Amino acid sequence: MEKYIFEQKFKVRDYECDIQGVLNNAVYQNYLEHTRHEFLASKNISFADLHLKGIDPMVARISIDYKTPLRPGDCCICRLYVQKEGIKYVFFQDIYRLGDEKIAIKARVDAVVVVNGKLGFCDELDELVNDTKIVK
Repeated sequence: MEKYIFEQKFKVRDYECDIQGVLNNAVYQNYLEHTRHEFLASKNISFADLHLKGIDPMVARISIDYKTPLRPGDCCICRLYVQKEGIKYVFFQDIYRLGDEKIAIKARVDAVVVVNGKLGFCDELDELVNDTKIVK
């Protein structure tokens, strides 16, 4: 069972869909990123404040498995948990369609931290990895 520690709801808008009437594959990355940013904000972590201290978290790799397409008007929820693997902070993010809880995508986002121009660590992110509060 995944150890979700945060979730963010979305509603699919018409203009986010492609000609086939499904959510465009690139838009899922917007949902994933917004969820990560809201998660960090909920923990009082600001990208702007980190940057001023010379700390810049950056996405190094994203892997997405598309399972069930979302359509205009669908409500969905992005859930995440985070682990640390060596120098990487790995965000596991799954998006479910609300109502039937059908999985839309499963994603893994590998992030690294650049500290004053060199790969490094972030104490604030390290604390998040130890958060074990499960949402679902």
